[in-house]
Amino acid sequence: MSDLAPTTGGGAAATTDGDNRYKAVQQKLKTLGTAMDLAGSELEQLLRRMRQNAQRTEGLAVDIANAELDRKFIEMTNQVAVALGGAATEVQKLHETAQEVSGLATDARRTHARLYEGLDTVRSGRRERTPKPGFFAH
Repeated sequence: MSDLAPTTGGGAAATTDGDNRYKAVQQKLKTLGTAMDLAGSELEQLLRRMRQNAQRTEGLAVDIANAELDRKFIEMTNQVAVALGGAATEVQKLHETAQEVSGLATDARRTHARLYEGLDTVRSGRRERTPKPGFFAH
């Protein structure tokens, strides 16, 4: 059986507060990308284990058949193997999605930096306070 246990500490998701300062957004995007990388690694391990368990279960069904046990046990064991295979397919899709989100977070972070890093440098270097967004719109 699997000895994987869910984790809660290593890849804590970024907070979704209203802090939209440049550095805060950069940190949130970095945290999201890191969390998705971690999730991808854990999903990869889970996928490997599920496939191994599905193969073991198929072998067990053959052993049960060779031992000439009741047919219902063979069928139930085969159903477990099929279910594990189907679940592994879904975990594979989830793994691919986690990798995609990680890549998109990295791309978003680069784009955000390209668009706003210069402005943040100017604003951070001034001693005077900057007006709130929308101040000049009125």
